[in-house]
Amino acid sequence: MKVLQIITSLSIGGAEKLIVDSVPLYQAKGIEMDVLSINNRKTPFWEKLEKNSNGKVSGLTSKSIYNPFLIFKIIPYLKKYDVVHLHLFPTLYWVVIAKCISFSKVKLVYTEHSTNNRRRDMVLFKFVDKIIYKKLQKIVCITLGVKNNLKEHLKFNKNMQVINNGIDTKKFNNVDNITDFKFFEKEDFKLIQVSSFRKQKDQATLIRSLKLLPEVVKLILVGDGPLIENNKVLAEELGIKERVVFLGNRYDIPELLKYSDVVILSSEWEGFGLAIVEGMASGKPVIASNIDGIKEIVKDHGLLFEKGNEKELEILVRKLLEDNDFYQKNARQCLLRSNDFSINKMIDQYIEIYKLVQ
Repeated sequence: MKVLQIITSLSIGGAEKLIVDSVPLYQAKGIEMDVLSINNRKTPFWEKLEKNSNGKVSGLTSKSIYNPFLIFKIIPYLKKYDVVHLHLFPTLYWVVIAKCISFSKVKLVYTEHSTNNRRRDMVLFKFVDKIIYKKLQKIVCITLGVKNNLKEHLKFNKNMQVINNGIDTKKFNNVDNITDFKFFEKEDFKLIQVSSFRKQKDQATLIRSLKLLPEVVKLILVGDGPLIENNKVLAEELGIKERVVFLGNRYDIPELLKYSDVVILSSEWEGFGLAIVEGMASGKPVIASNIDGIKEIVKDHGLLFEKGNEKELEILVRKLLEDNDFYQKNARQCLLRSNDFSINKMIDQYIEIYKLVQ
């Protein structure tokens, strides 16, 4: 069986990281698998995938990924594979249209990674989405919340299935030697959030909560994006810029999580929240906003707060800071929960889908 994974880019992101981590494991299980990125920029993820994979990694353009002429560049790829596995927009549209106009018989599997997107608020796209999604042989939703939101948007649930994202838990469990980071003092209580700086991730709520907490509480923000400067300005305006470090994109996440005390994800909406599962696997308590896509993972194991409510977030952080028994209980519960999200379990479920649609 030959499978092609197609994604918008191989830059930083949960879907992108999932491909980089999983493709070599698919290949180890006997699946011939290549990767096509619409954007052809050779990022660190791209380089890592080339190093670890025995398949091809290709790209289409260094220009706009929204150019519809990319459809014609995709068509030749459809002739070479039994199954094409799609991720993200506009990949979804371009590949479905390419299949339709080329009369290709290739089977399409799509992973829905988010509970929400801007298209769902536009009448035209609501209509077009229904047409596009009906052309897919299988729609995989990464949480039940993602499935329920997509079902409500499309008004059908044919060919939908939930498969939770997975991680290599051992990579996060077995960090023995923590890099000697010098961001803060050893006795400081360190919070960390790993996410891009976009409206969805709402680091601003986390920064505002820090203002309410004792001086010993510090914050590590990992990631980049269009709102990073806004958040730096906010930290300065609140007089807490010395208590926050902005690290940009990093590839030593297991070590950074182990160095920290609490892992937080303050998103306004989320498909899955891979960073939260990684935090759990690191043996740390996690706090996340109480939204679809995250609450299914965190509820009864970690801690949830109302999205955008910095006061509620502050109360939870303070409880972990001041009550060691409470801290240790949550850390144990989170570590145990992380075992439910094995990447090998995820891959086996996808392979069954590939065989089913073929």
